[in-house]
Amino acid sequence: QVQLVESGGGLVQAGGSLRLSCAASGRTSSIYTMGWFRQAPGQEREFVASIRWSGGSTYYADSVKGRFTISRDNAKNTVYLQMISLKPEDTAVYYCAARLSFGIFTTPRSYDNWGQGTQVTVSS
Repeated sequence: QVQLVESGGGLVQAGGSLRLSCAASGRTSSIYTMGWFRQAPGQEREFVASIRWSGGSTYYADSVKGRFTISRDNAKNTVYLQMISLKPEDTAVYYCAARLSFGIFTTPRSYDNWGQGTQVTVSS
């Protein structure tokens, strides 16, 4: 099992920036892919970005390309999501997730462990 703790959420005006962090602990050597997802009220959880734990290949949802950047610091067992040019429609609870087997996937059910989430609110 991998334990994940997100931080860095908050309230920001449209056009602003935030950086989310996700600290991993436990069996971090088992991580293959880390992902960020988000869930707005009344909506399904949706994929935002993912990164290979080793090698660093990244993948983004079309809605965030060019605005969000996922990165990782293996020495700190931490994944980041840098968000710029935020829009009100980015408002959601953001979750990080770990996949412990081969593959990069965009569906929530493909991930094995989840953090508790951090709220991001973008005001217009």
